Amino acid sequence: MLKTRKSFKASLAVTELTIAIHHVFHAPVDKILWDAVEQTYAHKILTGRRALIHTMQRNGLSGSTSHPESEYDPFGAGHGCNSVSAGLGMAIARDLKGKRERIVTVISNGTTMAGQVYEAMGNAGYFDSNMVVILNDSRHSLHPKIEEGPKTSISALSSTLSKLQSSKSFRKFREVAKDVTKRIGMHELAAKVDEYARGMVGPLGATLFEELGLYYIGPVDGHNIEDLICVLQQVASLNSMGPVLVHVITEENRGVENNPKLEGAYKQQEGLSSSDDLASRMHRRTYSDCFVEALVTEAEQDKDIVTVHAGMHMEASFELFRDRFPDKFFDVGMAEQHAVTFSAGLSRGGLKPFCIIPSAFLQRAYDQVVHDVDRQRIPVRFAITSAGLVGSDGPMQCGAFDITFMSCLPNMIVMAPSNEDELANMVATAARIEDRPVCFRYPRGAIVGMDHSICSGMPIEIGKGKVLAEGKDVALLGYGSMVQNCLKARSLLSKLGIEVTVADARFCKPLDIKLLRQLCENHSFLITVEEGSIGGFGSHVAQFFALDGQLDGKIKWRPIVLPDNYIEHASPSEQLAIAGLTGHHIAATALSLLGRNREALHLMC
Repeated sequence: MLKTRKSFKASLAVTELTIAIHHVFHAPVDKILWDAVEQTYAHKILTGRRALIHTMQRNGLSGSTSHPESEYDPFGAGHGCNSVSAGLGMAIARDLKGKRERIVTVISNGTTMAGQVYEAMGNAGYFDSNMVVILNDSRHSLHPKIEEGPKTSISALSSTLSKLQSSKSFRKFREVAKDVTKRIGMHELAAKVDEYARGMVGPLGATLFEELGLYYIGPVDGHNIEDLICVLQQVASLNSMGPVLVHVITEENRGVENNPKLEGAYKQQEGLSSSDDLASRMHRRTYSDCFVEALVTEAEQDKDIVTVHAGMHMEASFELFRDRFPDKFFDVGMAEQHAVTFSAGLSRGGLKPFCIIPSAFLQRAYDQVVHDVDRQRIPVRFAITSAGLVGSDGPMQCGAFDITFMSCLPNMIVMAPSNEDELANMVATAARIEDRPVCFRYPRGAIVGMDHSICSGMPIEIGKGKVLAEGKDVALLGYGSMVQNCLKARSLLSKLGIEVTVADARFCKPLDIKLLRQLCENHSFLITVEEGSIGGFGSHVAQFFALDGQLDGKIKWRPIVLPDNYIEHASPSEQLAIAGLTGHHIAATALSLLGRNREALHLMC
């Protein structure tokens, strides 16, 4: 794992649990599903992929569980919270087909912030189908903070109680007792006594799972492999007892804090290495850094600006705003649907919310974007991070679709910056829009320029693009970060004697109609370029061209978009090459459009 850039801390915390699961259950016959991608690396090592584990960074193993990759991965881990739903589906399918395999799903306390987990648990309790849900609790959300009170104790007594709870005889006794109390009319009283007694011996939140219909066992020490095996063996032996939740307590720092090599490697992965100097930190300056700086500048001038952040992890860049305005920063975790409607409520209350969500995670909140924001014209400002290709995170966190699904909304203003200065301008612009929702996207990774001054912006005219360079032969109209690759293509084509116009669209909705007509009037060839799926910026341009009659004239237009497939993990430059979005690909498309196919092929060799 030290050879990859993947964070291994979470997987180290579940090493004993992973070993115990594979010792008790017999995959791939028994199905083992995971919610959290970062907890699956020990699982991959134990299922025949140890020799390839270093290839997760590029051109190798998937960063998540993947059924095409291994039969030990019955279902792909997505953005968390899907394993209980998928596991329940497999359990119902097993029952209908008369099979006997065991279904095990592993969730984390991070994913318990997502509503789908509770929907699935409630449904599992209703269907009463046999399955095992293991809650890997790293003490982040189910327990009090250290300064608020003591953590749940995992003592010899609680360990014994967990073993008793999981035993077949205790479960059978409990089921018989329920049946008897139903017959004599005391079921409700007995249920209350049972709930109270279990609440007394269990930790905070234990009765919640019981109310959802899952039999709760725990807490269990996630680093005591003997206890884990004992409890899981008891659970595996239960037949026709319905869904079970095993609450396992783990420590993420275990195995790291006392190992200088691992601790140093982890800090380096997280960008916290003590050897970093100022120059190296500046070199890694990202779009998120500039976004937060611009947002802080706006918030210092406008007391109504607040931020809502959702997603699996919060980037370190956002700590600047949180530290500066602790009462105006709301991190809701993996609760994107709530984040969107919460932002709408903040707006209705007279504030100016910036809702910060990675592109791939915004997909889960689309219904709320449509009905709770856009349909009501509520001015929520969506900052869509990790837009486009995301390198080693591959298709799972790829932000390919936001241009398409946001630009089809009637009231949404949709824009994308071509560099960090434009990003700051769009933050300032969004802060001043008060009559409708607006969104802007920016990519993961380093900024374009080398100017390390604090980012602050000026508002720009809505629906106004700009021409960056003029030529007479071909026009390249870029959207967002692809403007930079259009400039690279222009440099390549200029060496071949081709004069190229490069324009920055800035807006997908509303389009700069004047700019589009100008490009069509002055050029015979036009190429639009975007780092998004089919149906996005290029489709809006095509719609306008068709209705405006531009396609009936001399203009020859070609769109360059992401291909209609998922691009697997690789380096960012390799992904751009696979997608056909590099400066060389754009230049080759222009040459082909001009009929200079031989030069286009030579350029790509």
